[in-house]
Amino acid sequence: MTLVTLSPVDARAAIDAGARLIDIRGADEHAREHIPGAVNLPLDRIGDLLGDGRPLVFHCRSGMRTSANAARLAAAARGAPAYILSGGIDGWRGAGQATIADRSQPLEIMRQVQIAAGALVLAGVLLGLFVTPGFFGLSAFVGAGLIFAGATGWCGMASLLRTMPWNRRAAA
Repeated sequence: MTLVTLSPVDARAAIDAGARLIDIRGADEHAREHIPGAVNLPLDRIGDLLGDGRPLVFHCRSGMRTSANAARLAAAARGAPAYILSGGIDGWRGAGQATIADRSQPLEIMRQVQIAAGALVLAGVLLGLFVTPGFFGLSAFVGAGLIFAGATGWCGMASLLRTMPWNRRAAA
């Protein structure tokens, strides 16, 4: 089933008329910034959605996750009218709608992985060029880890970063 996409203005009107706004992003993303009144139900737990018959508006960061999982979201709606927020929270913010941002929360885990992986690859290349070629192995190791993460859906670096002290403040 294809879900209808609503503009931020139309989504605001639907929410004001009683629709529930469901944020399918991870808890860490939701803690850092969210739309007021949004219920955080990460995509991997979307089957836990309890419907009360009210219309549902699903959103993610950019609209890509919601669009890619439209059939799954429609099934979770259990017959209730369901929509996708066009452009996700980025589109919402871009349309001048209010969000609640808590910059004291840590960066999203995947952004942390991107920063750490990029830093390790760069360090491996620079050390390989200027110290000893053996350091190129660091870049190869990180690259292999990213390929493994993409192929299996499990990222060891993300698992490690989640245990770091600065990430313990994220909402659960």
